[in-house]
Amino acid sequence: MSGRPDDDDLEELRRKKMEQLQEQAQQQESGEAQEAAQQQAEAQKQALLRQYLTDDARKRLNTVKMSKPQFGEQVERQVVALAQSGRLQGKIDDEKMKQLLNELKPEKKSFDIRRR
Repeated sequence: MSGRPDDDDLEELRRKKMEQLQEQAQQQESGEAQEAAQQQAEAQKQALLRQYLTDDARKRLNTVKMSKPQFGEQVERQVVALAQSGRLQGKIDDEKMKQLLNELKPEKKSFDIRRR
């Protein structure tokens, strides 16, 4: 033997490399599709918020999201759920948004420390 891989080995290496490249392309496509679905869901959520919130209420919600992103997301999900279930009559104005934020605000934990 001369130390060169024969044609069958080369063909096997090529086939494996091709399968690997195809698998990578499929993973990339599924990642892109997932990202596109997330962007579409976000766009739908923003459209619902524009439809059901006044400008002042939306500004208040955006301010909350900047300081407390998780809480802001929770409030957005709640508004979207209310809108989709048909439980919203009219738009949510600034006063209603304040009430909603107060209702959804997490309870503050208080600690009573006593010295002995």
